[in-house]
Amino acid sequence: MKRLTPPFRADMVGSLLRTRALKEARQKHQAGDLSAEGLKAVEDDEIRALIRKQEEIGLEAVTDGEFRRAFWHFDFLEQLDGVTSVTADSGMNFKGGVGIAKALRITGKVGFSGHPMIDHFRFVKDNTSRVAKMTIPGPSMLHYRGGRKMMNPGIYADMDGFYADVGAAYGKAVHAFYDAGCRYLQLDDISFAYLCDPEQRQMLKERGDDPEKQPQIYAGMVREALKAKPADLAITMHLCRGNFRSTFIASGGYEPVADVLFNSMPVDGYFMEWDSDRAGGFEPLRFLPKGKTVVLGLVTSKTGTLESKDAIRRRIDEASKFVDLDQLCLSPQCGFASTEEGNVLAEDEQWAKLRMIVEVAKEVWG
Repeated sequence: MKRLTPPFRADMVGSLLRTRALKEARQKHQAGDLSAEGLKAVEDDEIRALIRKQEEIGLEAVTDGEFRRAFWHFDFLEQLDGVTSVTADSGMNFKGGVGIAKALRITGKVGFSGHPMIDHFRFVKDNTSRVAKMTIPGPSMLHYRGGRKMMNPGIYADMDGFYADVGAAYGKAVHAFYDAGCRYLQLDDISFAYLCDPEQRQMLKERGDDPEKQPQIYAGMVREALKAKPADLAITMHLCRGNFRSTFIASGGYEPVADVLFNSMPVDGYFMEWDSDRAGGFEPLRFLPKGKTVVLGLVTSKTGTLESKDAIRRRIDEASKFVDLDQLCLSPQCGFASTEEGNVLAEDEQWAKLRMIVEVAKEVWG
């Protein structure tokens, strides 16, 4: 059965490979050869074309591909009150030794007093006849990657005050997007998937956090952010195990967090990575309550190899053994460009995957 509200049967996480024109414009801007206004003009043109492409292949919700961002998370978080970006080891080194020399430091009380991404959303909404989808990092991402060591002394006497402020700031952000016309907002809160990895749990222990308690703490931040969520605002959450230039960080099935994930937060749907055996089996879906939806990330964004339709349909059948088929949808396991560098595949391969997702969704759900 076709879904009339988000998430849709054929959907996507959000980010898309940056085009050649956009990359060249960013390089010129960084070199001082293109003004901010000139860069915005190129971004506007490329995003309009991107929206048309998404509409043409049949997606019911469209994004700006995160074309105005360098990173899926930093660009949002560093604009919150009390947050400063710094040159430092992010603490999240991807397999193969790939790292990111950027981190966030808490330099004041965390809050929300406006954000440039509100206008980024408005641009998408004004340029599509489909549902305009907005993606932002989840609230836990301000803590997970750095922890207490990335907070200036004296700002928060205890972590409870920090968690409360972050939840409240996100509550204001949610309503700011809603007031701008957003009815489909996604929280990319990958910490819940990382908490399924024994290595990541050990990392948290060594820095002084309790991996047994963090899922409920993070869920509490989401509850605070969404406690006054408008009834007609669809909220989804995306989970993955790392996605930078086709690399990853974590492994492990969802069993350790499934109950908290599905039953402790007022979100409507979950975009969940299941494109490899690193994500485990579908058994955790048994915790999904009626009224909520899981978007199966069965199509990988990490390589250009196009999956078999029959193989995807078989995996949907496997998942439906643990939850009603009507509570499932289909998408890539993550974005195609969590950072501006993008994953290791070509644009035509990206579009072939998204087109195939739309076709399979029609075959499965009608």
